[in-house]
Amino acid sequence: MSRNIDYENLMHTAMCALIKNVLEDVAAHGLPGSHHFFITFDTGHPDVRVADWLAHRYPDQMTVVMQHWYANLDVGSDGFTVTLNFGNRPERLYIPYNAIKTFVDPSVEFGLRLENTDADTPQDPTPTSKPKIALVPDKVSKQKDGDIVSLDSFRK
Repeated sequence: MSRNIDYENLMHTAMCALIKNVLEDVAAHGLPGSHHFFITFDTGHPDVRVADWLAHRYPDQMTVVMQHWYANLDVGSDGFTVTLNFGNRPERLYIPYNAIKTFVDPSVEFGLRLENTDADTPQDPTPTSKPKIALVPDKVSKQKDGDIVSLDSFRK
């Protein structure tokens, strides 16, 4: 029986660890300078916790911004919780790292795109579908399947 190194899942695990490390630093020291994050996640992921009205409004995915107003950032081993303001309505969210689709810091033109279409953990050696991962340190990065990810799409 042949064995292969599962680079895609290894990269997915590494990218989730990077996001966790960044959020741990922000939880401890706050957002430095003009740094801020656009985090898009799968609202249908079984471990995501959002208010019912948000889940109904965003049944597939949601993008949140961590910039001027966020509170109670608590970073755990599998995900993070944060309170964000939605039209003067604070809501507590729990976002597992495996639910994150994109993590972008436009202040330094950095972004990650993680697509994991199944609910398996990244360490699972036999996932039903493989995650696509693109590191976006420049304005545009080309993925192996020909998709182009541009940070311009995340700018206001």
